[in-house]
Amino acid sequence: MLSAEELVPFEEDLKQFLIVNGVHGDEWELVNRNTPEKAVELVELFSDTVLQKVYEKIMFLEFRSIDSCLVFHCLSDRMLLIAMQHTQPDLDLSSPETIHVALTKHLSKLSFFRSEKMHQHSREEEVHRLFEQGCVPSDEAFWNALVTVVSNTSKS
Repeated sequence: MLSAEELVPFEEDLKQFLIVNGVHGDEWELVNRNTPEKAVELVELFSDTVLQKVYEKIMFLEFRSIDSCLVFHCLSDRMLLIAMQHTQPDLDLSSPETIHVALTKHLSKLSFFRSEKMHQHSREEEVHRLFEQGCVPSDEAFWNALVTVVSNTSKS
């Protein structure tokens, strides 16, 4: 469920959502006061709708740690993965800056693998699970750069 703070930018959308669900104007105040469980239920439903739309737009996610960086391409039927790992004490893959340094100056110390997995649940549920596990949005440029690096290293 979205917090009160997270709902602020969606105030007008929430009003429209409430109207569609039969709660008009001052009725929302009454619902909040008299049946707070109904108000929570409506906000949960609205939150699900907002998250669904956000997750539909997510195409790339990444998870970074000191030892590895996992980048996911979220397709309609499956997830593609490029993983980058190392075992060197002097390398760090936990930030964009340190990943750039590792890729440009220490490529030989990195190992890569690719994988793909069909969705077990809806695409948006899979994206949500990755967010819950600590993934953050990524972008196509980073994905494409890794595809190039993996292709070039497998040719060597």
